Amino acid sequence: MKTILLKTLADTLAFGRLLGQVAQPGDVICLDGDLGAGKTTLTQAIAQGLEVPENEYVTSPSFAFFHEYQGRLPLYHMDFYRLSDAADVQDLGLDEYFSLAGLAVLEWCERAEDLVPATRLKINMTMELDESRLLICDLGVGAWQERLEIFNVINR
Repeated sequence: MKTILLKTLADTLAFGRLLGQVAQPGDVICLDGDLGAGKTTLTQAIAQGLEVPENEYVTSPSFAFFHEYQGRLPLYHMDFYRLSDAADVQDLGLDEYFSLAGLAVLEWCERAEDLVPATRLKINMTMELDESRLLICDLGVGAWQERLEIFNVINR
């Protein structure tokens, strides 16, 4: 586990861009946290790091469940807020995107926990009273430990 404090919106955007820059084909990032915690904002910054064109505005897929954007890697942005459990995710075929050669970013991931690969990066986001964001990162198994070392500079 790694804890990261993002004190400002600029820190959050920088963190997201760096996630997008270090993402590899087949990566999965799970974002959990209360409404308004910053999951979609972080995903927008991840899209910038993936070089998704600025004219493709990244929005929350709460009602569509899924949006796809083209960048250095395809970005598969999913929101499971309105789903009950992993069976709903499978019924919609969304779990198939977890193994494709893009980056899958899953909001409200806890609803599909059993389907997500062990190599995922899981981030639980909490908005603090001063509007900073506290991130608890579960690095799973794989390369995220190494890749997240570049973010140490943000917390200094």
